[in-house]
Parts: sequence; structure tokens; C-alpha cells
Amino acid sequence: MKEYLSTSAFHNSKGTVVTIGTFDGVHLGHKAILKRLVESALSEGLESVLLTFFPHPRMVLQKETDLKLLNTLSEKKARIASLGVDHLIIHPFTVEFSRLTAVEYVRDILVNQLHIKKIIIGYDHRFGRNRTANIQDLREYGRTYGFEVEEISAKELDDVAVSSTKIRNALLDGDIATANSFLGYPYTLHGTIVKGKGIGKTLGFPTANLKIDESYKLVPMNGVYLTQATVHTRKYYGVTSIGTNPTVGGKEKTIETYLMDVSEDLYDQPFALEFISWIREEHIFESIAKLKEAIAQDEQFARSFLEQYG
Repeated sequence: MKEYLSTSAFHNSKGTVVTIGTFDGVHLGHKAILKRLVESALSEGLESVLLTFFPHPRMVLQKETDLKLLNTLSEKKARIASLGVDHLIIHPFTVEFSRLTAVEYVRDILVNQLHIKKIIIGYDHRFGRNRTANIQDLREYGRTYGFEVEEISAKELDDVAVSSTKIRNALLDGDIATANSFLGYPYTLHGTIVKGKGIGKTLGFPTANLKIDESYKLVPMNGVYLTQATVHTRKYYGVTSIGTNPTVGGKEKTIETYLMDVSEDLYDQPFALEFISWIREEHIFESIAKLKEAIAQDEQFARSFLEQYG
């Protein structure tokens, strides 16, 4: 898959089949669209193109929302590359870009830069300044500029019943099972293991403290989870606590993982953390002894879960 940082950087002599969207999460619904895109391009001897945007348009136009995303750019690229798309364009989304009229958007970008022959798009797609143009307008432009419009119907989208918003809400509720079922893969955080305060070690459960790479990445609800960590090519199961460690007077939010059956030093290592199951909410325990007892029970839950389902 070839990658481009703007539509103007795209150069290709063949005609293209294009789909457009933010594709945050690259979930099961997105995968169905991209499969259709790739198959259509192959059958018609064209190149498949996914046009997406960064930052997410809501980050630019609705800054007060503090939107968190399911994928970082590198995660999104890896997911899309695995699906056979020929070209991925990550166009900078700016206020100026949002002010392009519908005809400027279609003529100058889709037709003149992307050499579009076909677009595969949802029935509710809107575009142009203030998002005033719809799929009927797009069909009119298709007749004018010579490209086909293939509509993904409301029924098709409803049948999938998946959306990035539903997945974000599930993660913010600690509902890992629902989020993973919609994604089609375990929700994952990427980052680096950094030194913490060493509290876990004093409790007999040393933890790897994850510093995530991008601040816009969504972190699931505070609580305790069964996870699987990947360090380089090695995989370890663990119990991850997200929260402020209130029992020991913590204030800052941390992501700490007790890796079961691991004793080696993993500091400064790249770390991928996959969420498998919710265990419990974060609690303030009446004593350190009660906290240690709860962590031991978390580990027992994790081992029992893995024996049953792993």
C-alpha cells in the first residue's frame, strides 16, 4: 500500500475507485466497505484509494468536544494496509479545507487529483462547505465529470450495526467485550514502558507502566482488566489497572500492568497492550492488606479466564 500526506501528492496514471471517511477504528463496518472497494477496483482494472483525514474533522471544527480516537495514525495505517487497499491518502483537515465548495471538492480533488472513475460511499455522506451537498448532488457531479456513484444503503449500514461512536462509548463504560466484537480485534494501546513509583513492587505485584504515544488516543474507563502485552515479538498475559491508585494516595492517572510470570526488566521497551476482558471497577480499599488481597483475586480471575477461554 502506498501512502500520501495530501491529495496533491497522489500521482497515478490509472483511474481510481475511491471511498472517503475518517475510518476511526477500522471496525467491521469499515472492513466491509474496504473489501467492496478493493474488489470493485480489481474487477474494473482500476486502483483502490481510501481518502481519509487528519486531524479528525471534529477536532478542528468542534474543539470543545475533546474527541478521543480509537486509532492513532500508525495503527490506522497498519489496519488498512492489511486489507489490500492500493493507496491511502491522509489529507490534512483544516478550517480552510472545510470551506471548499462541493464543486471545488469534486472537480479539483476527486476528478483532477485522484482521477476518480467510481466512488463507493454511504447514503448519508455529506460534503462541501457546511456539509450542504449530499449523495444526490454527488450523482449529478458524477454525470458531469464522468464517474460512477455506488451507494451503500441505509439497510446495509444498519445490518452491520457498528459505529466508531458505539465503540468509544463501550470503552468508556469498560465494556471491552462489546468494543472488541464491533472492532473485530482486541482494542489496543501502544506506547513505551516507563518507570513508575514502584508501589506495585512493594506490594508483591511489580507493574509495567505504559506511557501512550499520542494524547488523542482513547483510554478505556478506569478499572482493572485482563490484557495481553506484546514486547517486540514476545507476548505476556497481565492484569492492567487504569486509574489514580486512590488507596495509596495517587493523583495522576496511570496505566499499570502486572505481567504474570515475568521477571525481566522491560523499561524503555515498545509495548502493545490488548484488552481482553473487564475484571472490576477501581476501588479505594481500607488498607494496603485489602488492596493486596484484591490484586491477588484479580490475578486468580485472569488465570481462570485464560484456562477457560484461552
